[in-house]
Amino acid sequence: MKQATLAMMNNGFEAYRKATRKAEFLSRMDTLVPWAEFCAVIEPHYPKAGDGRRPVGLERMLRMYFIANWFNLSDVACEDALYDVQAFRDFCQFDLGRERVPDATTLLKLSGGTIVDATIIVAPSSTKNADNARDPEMHQTKKGNQWHFGMKVHIGVDSKTGLTHSASITSANVHDSQELPNLLHGNETRLYGDSAYIGQKEVLKQIAPKVRDFTNKRASRNTPLTDADKETNRRKSQVRAKVEHPFRPLKSIYGFAKVRYRGLMKNANRAFALLALINLDKWGLPLAGQVRPA
Repeated sequence: MKQATLAMMNNGFEAYRKATRKAEFLSRMDTLVPWAEFCAVIEPHYPKAGDGRRPVGLERMLRMYFIANWFNLSDVACEDALYDVQAFRDFCQFDLGRERVPDATTLLKLSGGTIVDATIIVAPSSTKNADNARDPEMHQTKKGNQWHFGMKVHIGVDSKTGLTHSASITSANVHDSQELPNLLHGNETRLYGDSAYIGQKEVLKQIAPKVRDFTNKRASRNTPLTDADKETNRRKSQVRAKVEHPFRPLKSIYGFAKVRYRGLMKNANRAFALLALINLDKWGLPLAGQVRPA
């Protein structure tokens, strides 16, 4: 182990230092993330040392990537933050007395019972840009009385634990029900969803033959819901509410209410990474096949 330089030891000279919420959060996540297991999955795809620039260590790169996602930082902002914030450097194990922080272009190299629902992530609808056009992979959809332009994040959530077990990304004009096959793992015994998922019996029969359909009933023009139907929908919604829990941190805490990139692929990578981190933060246990008892 290398001896720390004064650049890393400067905290010892501060008599009134207090651990910030950032530092406490990162300390907790440092103990929760199964670094060895994550690195083992990524390592076969990670750049190897060769004639070009020496790649940054895999675990350190992963730590930088997590910092950027947890705190909603662009690649350039993440580089600057690593210079500015001691807690970030400690988490990523950088000693400025020995080395510089990798630049933003280095970070770009790493991209890389079920309840179902979807949420809209808005994209810029203006054509005042270099291409004089909207993003061709984003589309508009109407929700209520409002039109939205962007993409959708579709998720499947375990009805007992609240953990997200599957997700898919589409443009906003794709109907929620079309992504249902991508949100089922096949061993469901119950399916909960809002009325957008009605009428999927054939899909359920093929993918999850043991499932019972608990999607909310929907009134039609000539057949209003009875009081019994409304009460049944309310009971179902008490379970279905768990699917909303990942959306709040995704959009409000981690700032993914608007797309970060142009096109679906990069935004999908960001969404998948954040959903995995939300699972980890929610349950406070390494992803080792265990979950907190319900």
